[in-house]
Amino acid sequence: MKTTKNSAASLGVLTAITASLCCITPVLAFVAGASGVAATFSWLEPFCPYLIGLTVVVLGVAWYQQLKPRSAEEIACACEDDEQPSFWQSKKFLVIVTVVAGALLFFPIYADVFFPNTDHQTVIVQASDLQETQFAVQGMTCTGCEEHVKHTALQLDGVIEAEASYEQGIAQIKFDPTLINIEAIDQAIEEETGYQVDPSQ
Repeated sequence: MKTTKNSAASLGVLTAITASLCCITPVLAFVAGASGVAATFSWLEPFCPYLIGLTVVVLGVAWYQQLKPRSAEEIACACEDDEQPSFWQSKKFLVIVTVVAGALLFFPIYADVFFPNTDHQTVIVQASDLQETQFAVQGMTCTGCEEHVKHTALQLDGVIEAEASYEQGIAQIKFDPTLINIEAIDQAIEEETGYQVDPSQ
């Protein structure tokens, strides 16, 4: 029974990590400065609902094993009475596992907080001098991905505004064509994030 509880708790954390990998990777890539790896696990995104469901089921089994009343045989067994359960079989450990799994599963909701607020210095540009381009970005799966694309674009000289939407798979970028061109923006986003970018005016 103890092995079952341990296995269920471990599997719960493993499936939670796997379910959130596509959103954790962009943040880790940004923090580590490892450009180009953000989109590594974006292929997992279609499986996320199943992995989340599996995590909930597995943790449910672990909690059931932890809280269910002991049978007469288990009560009669002297070996269970004599040995103190280790921390790894305790309710405290299962609470920690559940909290960690929950934090991982909800990571896509708060992933954007790990990206700094990118404020540009005020640049006065005539509206007629601005160019706006919409980029199709493949591989974004959460708000963390959006922030990664946005942050990368806003770091470029000449980019005035940048917005991204993972739901629509686009990035909308306003820039000064005298300072930067579409190809340079495209290349910077692809190199820094690893996402495939297709500009269309």
